[in-house]
Amino acid sequence: MPVRVALVNDYEIVVRGLAAMMRSYSERVHVVELTASATVDATVDVALYDTFAQPQGDRQAVADLMGNPGVGKVAVYTWNVDPELERATLRLGAAGYLSKRLPAGELVSAVEAIHHGTVVVSTDRGRGDLVGGDWPGREEGLTARESEVLALITQGMTNAEILERTGLSINSVKSYIRTCYRKIGVTSRSRAVLWGIEHGFAPDRVRVRSPRIPGS
Repeated sequence: MPVRVALVNDYEIVVRGLAAMMRSYSERVHVVELTASATVDATVDVALYDTFAQPQGDRQAVADLMGNPGVGKVAVYTWNVDPELERATLRLGAAGYLSKRLPAGELVSAVEAIHHGTVVVSTDRGRGDLVGGDWPGREEGLTARESEVLALITQGMTNAEILERTGLSINSVKSYIRTCYRKIGVTSRSRAVLWGIEHGFAPDRVRVRSPRIPGS
Protein backbone atom coordinates (compact mmCIF):
# COMPACT_ATOMS: atom_id res chain seq x y z
CA MET A 1 0.00 0.00 0.00
CA PRO A 2 1.29 3.50 -0.76
CA VAL A 3 2.26 5.70 2.16
CA ARG A 4 -0.52 8.17 3.00
CA VAL A 5 0.96 11.67 3.13
CA ALA A 6 -0.25 15.13 4.14
CA LEU A 7 1.67 18.20 2.95
CA VAL A 8 1.61 21.19 5.29
CA ASN A 9 2.49 24.84 4.59
CA ASP A 10 0.64 28.17 4.75
CA TYR A 11 0.91 28.67 0.97
CA GLU A 12 -1.22 26.61 -1.39
CA ILE A 13 1.24 27.05 -4.25
CA VAL A 14 3.99 25.53 -2.08
CA VAL A 15 2.07 22.38 -1.10
CA ARG A 16 0.79 21.91 -4.64
CA GLY A 17 4.33 22.24 -5.98
CA LEU A 18 5.55 19.64 -3.51
CA ALA A 19 2.69 17.32 -4.44
CA ALA A 20 3.56 17.73 -8.12
CA MET A 21 7.10 16.56 -7.34
CA MET A 22 5.63 13.26 -6.17
CA ARG A 23 3.16 12.74 -9.00
CA SER A 24 5.32 10.13 -10.76
CA TYR A 25 5.42 8.02 -7.58
CA SER A 26 1.69 7.59 -6.93
CA GLU A 27 2.12 3.84 -6.51
CA ARG A 28 4.44 4.53 -3.55
CA VAL A 29 3.01 7.68 -1.93
CA HIS A 30 -0.59 8.84 -1.87
CA VAL A 31 -1.00 12.55 -1.13
CA VAL A 32 -4.33 12.59 0.70
CA GLU A 33 -4.33 16.15 2.01
CA LEU A 34 -2.81 19.52 1.18
CA THR A 35 -3.27 21.93 4.03
CA ALA A 36 -2.50 25.60 4.50
CA SER A 37 -4.23 25.74 7.87
CA ALA A 38 -1.47 24.20 10.06
CA THR A 39 -3.66 21.25 11.06
CA VAL A 40 -4.26 17.88 9.42
CA ASP A 41 -7.78 16.41 9.39
CA ALA A 42 -7.13 13.23 7.43
CA THR A 43 -5.53 10.11 8.90
CA VAL A 44 -2.04 9.93 7.39
CA ASP A 45 1.13 7.92 7.82
CA VAL A 46 3.46 10.90 7.37
CA ALA A 47 2.90 14.66 7.55
CA LEU A 48 5.57 16.56 5.61
CA TYR A 49 5.97 20.05 7.06
CA ASP A 50 7.43 22.52 4.54
CA THR A 51 9.25 25.38 6.29
CA PHE A 52 8.75 27.97 3.52
CA ALA A 53 7.83 31.19 5.41
CA GLN A 54 7.07 29.03 8.44
CA PRO A 55 8.59 28.56 11.91
CA GLN A 56 11.54 26.18 11.85
CA GLY A 57 11.19 22.51 12.75
CA ASP A 58 11.99 22.92 16.44
CA ARG A 59 8.93 25.11 17.08
CA GLN A 60 5.38 24.67 18.30
CA ALA A 61 3.83 24.15 14.87
CA VAL A 62 5.75 20.89 14.45
CA ALA A 63 5.01 19.83 18.03
CA ASP A 64 1.30 20.36 17.36
CA LEU A 65 1.49 18.13 14.28
CA MET A 66 3.17 15.41 16.32
CA GLY A 67 0.40 15.67 18.90
CA ASN A 68 -2.26 15.00 16.26
CA PRO A 69 -3.59 11.43 16.77
CA GLY A 70 -4.34 11.14 13.05
CA VAL A 71 -0.69 11.71 12.07
CA GLY A 72 1.66 8.75 12.25
CA LYS A 73 5.03 10.48 11.77
CA VAL A 74 6.17 14.05 11.10
CA ALA A 75 9.05 15.02 8.83
CA VAL A 76 10.40 18.52 8.29
CA TYR A 77 11.20 19.59 4.71
CA THR A 78 13.63 22.49 4.72
CA TRP A 79 16.65 24.21 3.22
CA ASN A 80 17.92 25.20 6.68
CA VAL A 81 20.33 22.33 7.32
CA ASP A 82 22.01 23.80 10.39
CA PRO A 83 23.10 20.79 12.51
CA GLU A 84 21.93 22.26 15.81
CA LEU A 85 18.47 23.02 14.43
CA GLU A 86 18.38 19.50 13.00
CA ARG A 87 19.19 18.01 16.42
CA ALA A 88 16.63 20.22 18.17
CA THR A 89 13.95 19.16 15.69
CA LEU A 90 14.69 15.48 16.23
CA ARG A 91 14.71 15.93 20.02
CA LEU A 92 11.22 17.36 19.66
CA GLY A 93 10.17 14.03 18.15
CA ALA A 94 10.27 14.54 14.39
CA ALA A 95 11.07 11.38 12.45
CA GLY A 96 12.75 13.10 9.53
CA TYR A 97 14.73 16.20 8.63
CA LEU A 98 14.80 16.37 4.84
CA SER A 99 16.61 18.77 2.54
CA LYS A 100 14.85 20.62 -0.26
CA ARG A 101 17.81 19.64 -2.43
CA LEU A 102 16.67 16.00 -2.53
CA PRO A 103 15.50 14.80 -5.96
CA ALA A 104 11.90 13.57 -6.03
CA GLY A 105 12.82 9.88 -5.97
CA GLU A 106 15.06 10.29 -2.92
CA LEU A 107 12.38 12.34 -1.15
CA VAL A 108 9.81 9.59 -1.75
CA SER A 109 12.27 6.93 -0.51
CA ALA A 110 12.86 8.99 2.64
CA VAL A 111 9.11 9.28 3.29
CA GLU A 112 8.76 5.50 2.90
CA ALA A 113 11.64 4.85 5.29
CA ILE A 114 10.14 7.23 7.86
CA HIS A 115 6.82 5.44 7.62
CA HIS A 116 8.56 2.12 8.28
CA GLY A 117 10.24 3.41 11.44
CA THR A 118 13.59 4.82 10.32
CA VAL A 119 14.63 8.30 11.41
CA VAL A 120 15.91 9.94 8.23
CA VAL A 121 18.23 12.95 8.16
CA SER A 122 19.54 14.42 4.93
CA THR A 123 23.32 14.48 4.69
CA ASP A 124 23.14 17.64 2.57
CA ARG A 125 24.87 20.59 4.21
CA GLY A 126 23.53 23.41 2.07
CA ARG A 127 25.36 22.56 -1.12
CA GLY A 128 23.71 22.17 -4.49
CA ASP A 129 20.62 23.63 -6.09
CA LEU A 130 17.07 23.60 -4.80
CA VAL A 131 15.16 20.79 -6.50
CA GLY A 132 11.54 20.97 -7.62
CA GLY A 133 8.65 22.45 -5.74
CA ASP A 134 7.11 25.85 -6.32
CA TRP A 135 6.77 29.22 -4.62
CA PRO A 136 4.94 32.52 -5.15
CA GLY A 137 6.80 34.89 -7.45
CA ARG A 138 8.70 32.18 -9.30
CA GLU A 139 7.21 33.40 -12.59
CA GLU A 140 8.58 36.88 -11.78
CA GLY A 141 12.12 35.54 -11.51
CA LEU A 142 12.32 35.39 -7.72
CA THR A 143 14.40 32.60 -6.22
CA ALA A 144 12.84 30.46 -3.49
CA ARG A 145 14.78 32.31 -0.78
CA GLU A 146 13.91 35.75 -2.17
CA SER A 147 10.30 34.65 -2.31
CA GLU A 148 10.34 33.47 1.30
CA VAL A 149 11.79 36.75 2.52
CA LEU A 150 9.20 38.71 0.54
CA ALA A 151 6.43 36.53 1.95
CA LEU A 152 7.57 37.38 5.48
CA ILE A 153 7.83 41.10 4.62
CA THR A 154 4.28 40.91 3.26
CA GLN A 155 3.21 39.46 6.61
CA GLY A 156 4.65 42.58 8.30
CA MET A 157 7.79 41.04 9.83
CA THR A 158 10.87 43.08 10.64
CA ASN A 159 14.34 42.02 9.51
CA ALA A 160 15.04 40.70 13.01
CA GLU A 161 11.87 38.61 12.91
CA ILE A 162 12.76 37.30 9.45
CA LEU A 163 16.19 36.08 10.53
CA GLU A 164 14.60 34.42 13.57
CA ARG A 165 12.03 32.69 11.35
CA THR A 166 14.45 31.60 8.61
CA GLY A 167 17.76 31.06 10.37
CA LEU A 168 19.48 33.39 7.90
CA SER A 169 22.09 35.94 8.95
CA ILE A 170 21.13 39.60 8.98
CA ASN A 171 23.48 40.24 6.05
CA SER A 172 21.80 37.47 4.04
CA VAL A 173 18.35 38.87 4.84
CA LYS A 174 19.40 42.34 3.66
CA SER A 175 20.96 40.88 0.51
CA TYR A 176 17.79 38.95 -0.36
CA ILE A 177 15.71 42.08 0.24
CA ARG A 178 17.89 44.13 -2.12
CA THR A 179 17.78 41.58 -4.95
CA CYS A 180 14.06 41.00 -4.41
CA TYR A 181 13.26 44.72 -4.56
CA ARG A 182 15.28 45.07 -7.75
CA LYS A 183 13.43 42.20 -9.43
CA ILE A 184 9.95 43.43 -8.53
CA GLY A 185 10.74 47.09 -9.21
CA VAL A 186 10.16 48.65 -5.79
CA THR A 187 12.35 50.82 -3.57
CA SER A 188 10.57 50.70 -0.20
CA ARG A 189 9.18 48.16 2.24
CA SER A 190 5.66 49.55 1.98
CA ARG A 191 5.74 49.18 -1.81
CA ALA A 192 7.07 45.64 -1.41
CA VAL A 193 4.17 44.78 0.91
CA LEU A 194 1.64 46.12 -1.59
CA TRP A 195 3.31 44.20 -4.42
CA GLY A 196 3.31 41.05 -2.31
CA ILE A 197 -0.39 41.34 -1.47
CA GLU A 198 -1.22 41.85 -5.15
CA HIS A 199 0.88 38.86 -6.26
CA GLY A 200 -0.13 36.07 -3.90
CA PHE A 201 2.31 36.52 -1.01
CA ALA A 202 -0.32 36.63 1.73
CA PRO A 203 -0.75 33.24 3.45
CA ASP A 204 -3.63 31.05 2.27
CA ARG A 205 -6.11 29.17 4.41
CA VAL A 206 -7.13 26.17 2.35
CA ARG A 207 -7.54 22.44 2.77
CA VAL A 208 -7.69 20.03 -0.15
CA ARG A 209 -8.50 16.38 0.47
CA SER A 210 -7.36 13.73 -2.04
CA PRO A 211 -6.05 16.43 -4.38
CA ARG A 212 -5.78 15.96 -8.11
CA ILE A 213 -2.25 16.97 -9.00
CA PRO A 214 -1.73 18.56 -12.45
CA GLY A 215 0.07 16.14 -14.74
CA SER A 216 -0.83 13.07 -12.69
